[in-house]
Amino acid sequence: MNITQSEPHGRMLDDSRQLLASFLRTRRESLDPERLGLPRSGRRRTPGLRREEVAQLADIGVTWYTWLEQGREVNPSANAMTAIATALQCSPAEARYLFILAGLPPSDSPEGAYCEGLSIASRRTLDALMPNPASIQKPNFDILGYNRHFCHMLGVDLDKVPVEERNCIYQYLTNETWRSRIEHNESLLPRFVGLFRAGITEHRDDPRWETLLAQFFSASSEFKALWDKRYEIRSIENHIKQYVHPQIGSFGMQQVNWFSAPRNGSRLLVYFPIDDAGERALQFFTEQERAHPTPLITG
Repeated sequence: MNITQSEPHGRMLDDSRQLLASFLRTRRESLDPERLGLPRSGRRRTPGLRREEVAQLADIGVTWYTWLEQGREVNPSANAMTAIATALQCSPAEARYLFILAGLPPSDSPEGAYCEGLSIASRRTLDALMPNPASIQKPNFDILGYNRHFCHMLGVDLDKVPVEERNCIYQYLTNETWRSRIEHNESLLPRFVGLFRAGITEHRDDPRWETLLAQFFSASSEFKALWDKRYEIRSIENHIKQYVHPQIGSFGMQQVNWFSAPRNGSRLLVYFPIDDAGERALQFFTEQERAHPTPLITG
């Protein structure tokens, strides 16, 4: 029997539509109308929401939504699927699953647009890691959280930095104090370029990456030149970094990365001393913290 090349692809599309239809029905039937503030209107023959109620909550046509639940050949937009995911109270992981089944880029899903904050558990983790400097960063190097010794090590009080500027690469390009604290930093900028190029390829539909790249170009002609001339791809690695402090001199730290469970790829960076100078640096930071609970970091 001859099988055309289009048949496997067609079967995958049909499978995706049926999986999407099944998930929508199951999710709809699992919701409690009263908890969503919907009025009672007669006896319900089936548990959960009616299709009409989902369509109303999502502000879409009931016929179109019915077709979607029936696995028919429809092409939902990202806006429509976001509205449906919201109406069905989907978690970020569930919304991502819906988008994949609908043939839409996962980065357009509510998870992709979700403005991630620092959880209480993450905050406690950072504080518990003291006296070791530590931070939590997104794949694009946006800094979600940090402890005070991370600020001491880089010489910048991030509490006073606008949230949109709390990005490791941006601070390196624009903040002289931050840059001066990193010893032998000639190789760091090419490394940043390679890491960011690898990341933006994976997150090419995320506007935050494009915004950051434009800011990097504007802040540093050297960054732009490296981006245009060198096509290096780098990956995150644990490595030793040398720092320098105006009062205690040079010291080495081992940077160790741990990645979080969610697909957002945030990572915990912790710095451990590798020599006596590093131990003295941590002791100095601790003494400074005790003397100035709200320290002037830039001194």
